[in-house]
Amino acid sequence: MSVLLEFSMFPTSSNCRDGDSVSAQVSKIVDVIDKSGVAYQLTPMGTVIETDTMKEALAIIELAYEQINGCDRVYSSLKFDIRKNTKNRLKTKIASVEKVLNRKVNH
Repeated sequence: MSVLLEFSMFPTSSNCRDGDSVSAQVSKIVDVIDKSGVAYQLTPMGTVIETDTMKEALAIIELAYEQINGCDRVYSSLKFDIRKNTKNRLKTKIASVEKVLNRKVNH
C-alpha cells in the first residue's frame, strides 16, 4: 500500500511566530520528518510524505505536532491519496506526468 499525505502545519499564535514568519517552526517539523526516514518532498505550501500504512502517516502528523505543541494555536491541513498494491508513488506519479509531457513536446 502507498499512503501519500500532503500536509501543512504551522502556528498562528504570536507566541510562536517571528513576525510574519513561521519558518523556524516549520523547520523543526521538516527536521523530524527527515530524521524519521520517511520519504518526503518539501514544497512551498507544505510537505508530501509517503508511508506504507495510514498508521505510519498519522504517526508523522503526531510527531510534527509535537514539535510545535507549545504554541497557543496551530493550523493544519491534510490531504490523503491511498492506493493498494503500489509503492514509490512520490516519484512515479511525477515521472508519469513528465513522460506524457515529453510525448507532447516531441510531437
